[in-house]
Amino acid sequence: MKHTDQRAARAKRPAKATHTPAMIENSVDAQDTRDLLRFITCGNVDDGKSTLIGRMLWEGQHLYDDQLAALKRDSARYGTQGNELDLALLVDGLGAEREQHITIDVAYRFFSTSKRKFIVADAPGHEQYTRNMVGGASTANVAVLLVDARTGLTTQTRRHAYVVALMGIRQLVLAINKMDLVRYDREVFQRIEQDFAAFSQKLPSVSTIAIPLSALKGDNVQTRTSSMPWYSGPTLMGYLETVDATPPTNNQLVFPVQYVNRPNDAFRGFAGTIEQGELQIGDTLRVGRSGQIAQVKTIDRLTEEVERVCAGDAVTLTLDREIDVGRGDVLSLAQTPLETTDHFEANLIWTGDEDGLIGRSYEIKLATQWTSATITTIKYGIDLNTLGHEARRKLSPNDICVCNIATSRPLVYTPFSETPTLGRFIVVDRDTHATVAVGIIRHNLRRAQNVHAQSLTVNRARREHLNGHAGKVIWFTGLSGSGKSTIANALEVELHARGYRTYLLDGDNLRQGLNKDLGFTDPDRVENIRRVIEVARLMQDAGLIVITALISPFRRERAMAREKLGDDNFVEVYVNTSLEVCEQRDTKGLYKRARAGLLPNFSGISSAYEIPRNPDFTVDGSAGAPQELASNLLEHIEKTLGRYQDQLSFR
Repeated sequence: MKHTDQRAARAKRPAKATHTPAMIENSVDAQDTRDLLRFITCGNVDDGKSTLIGRMLWEGQHLYDDQLAALKRDSARYGTQGNELDLALLVDGLGAEREQHITIDVAYRFFSTSKRKFIVADAPGHEQYTRNMVGGASTANVAVLLVDARTGLTTQTRRHAYVVALMGIRQLVLAINKMDLVRYDREVFQRIEQDFAAFSQKLPSVSTIAIPLSALKGDNVQTRTSSMPWYSGPTLMGYLETVDATPPTNNQLVFPVQYVNRPNDAFRGFAGTIEQGELQIGDTLRVGRSGQIAQVKTIDRLTEEVERVCAGDAVTLTLDREIDVGRGDVLSLAQTPLETTDHFEANLIWTGDEDGLIGRSYEIKLATQWTSATITTIKYGIDLNTLGHEARRKLSPNDICVCNIATSRPLVYTPFSETPTLGRFIVVDRDTHATVAVGIIRHNLRRAQNVHAQSLTVNRARREHLNGHAGKVIWFTGLSGSGKSTIANALEVELHARGYRTYLLDGDNLRQGLNKDLGFTDPDRVENIRRVIEVARLMQDAGLIVITALISPFRRERAMAREKLGDDNFVEVYVNTSLEVCEQRDTKGLYKRARAGLLPNFSGISSAYEIPRNPDFTVDGSAGAPQELASNLLEHIEKTLGRYQDQLSFR
């Protein structure tokens, strides 16, 4: 295809970089008044997403001379089109992408036409990179969903369609690609269009248009083709230039505080971006969680003080009086306050490599708010082929499920349909710090707001005075046969002899009653520990010294125990007995059965035991008699227990 000399005039300018949407948008000429459309190309692997974007850049003459020269070199080295240019290489920038001819990470490109500016996100098609696709969809207004005309809809096609609908994209192009490979057959196009129409009826509020095209040949991408005279709709670029993708307006002010600017005692400003609504000097603001109010005194935008700001402006506010505001707080207008929730229903797109488990503690980030949270219920999973509901006990990688989530403290929120910023969150693994899920808040579980903590006259402090010592939880962990139950029992004997009020929660005993319904799968182990934590917390509140003896194989659950019980009230004791010694003891014959494959999910053999990284105490369970080990341990632990010299007197 012949290119004009327009590129020659631009050849000396540096090539446009492929960065994040924000970086690209910030580099766009501020004087350019054309509106900006963000769109994502998605779909199954090898359906032609990168080639399509390359075709758009090529036909729109958006390439610089150095980019064209690099494309020719890369096509000769990595290309799949023989002596022709491989346009997919304009987007696939990673070495692994070029060698494997796949898209791994999301690539962003900026280009423009006479009618509109565009930022396009090229999303990977492989199932294992769904997390990357979700990131690209989070900033898009329109989705271009590619389908290979030869294969039709696949599970991954349906997954991407469902994800873009969840992420709030309401305009979707079904780009039925590679029509040249099916001889531009109209019946093939109509069959795929009808299949998707039947599927998309269950998608929430998505408007769809189907366009037949060939990204490789350029048919119906920029210009209409004579190869498909039976198609009378728009070309892909014609649609993208004219589609109305303006998001619904919401004037409710949403201002998440990102940073408290305190350069000196005379200045205290609150920095962040206005996510929604407008704000002016004199407005009365409300802090979402605390309910405190104050008026806006000044507004600084960049280097100037302004009277009024609106959505998208990055500003620093000062208030007319001192109130408690910090990073993570969300400000709104006092007359239109935002709600809070600590228990809500959400769609979760699980992107983690490990399964998501009910009862396990995770971190949640919602706008600038962070807190710990647990999945309390998996209500159902989504069958991506039928969009029907399926029973689930855990979230496997790439699952999409509807779940109930409880947080350790209230979060300021809105349903995603009203305010995406306060309705969309990420879930982070507390041990690896990896993002394992993206969530969309459906609605608040209002019954949680009707349950309040009852104030009791006889509180923990009074019970501890009566007992003569502080409440504590001593948490023994170790492999089966390590000696933790025996040492824990000996420790309780020593404590009891010295006048402490104690109770021993042994794992085997608990499975005779409270946890009788639980097995030894990972989800059941997590629930087992969750219940023990709750029982231990009640007993600690009664002023008792609680001793637990459980394998408790996962660091995440032991960390959750420390958090819920309080770092000052929690003592982790790791009984570090070698696996060889544990197997030699094997009084229950468990290791022998596990080695024979007769006992699945056995810690240390067929299921992982995660060694504590920083236990408070480590005991070698093979280094002496249990009574001796308990006595040595008590000398250290007793210093942390705290005793009351005087009994509590009642008047």
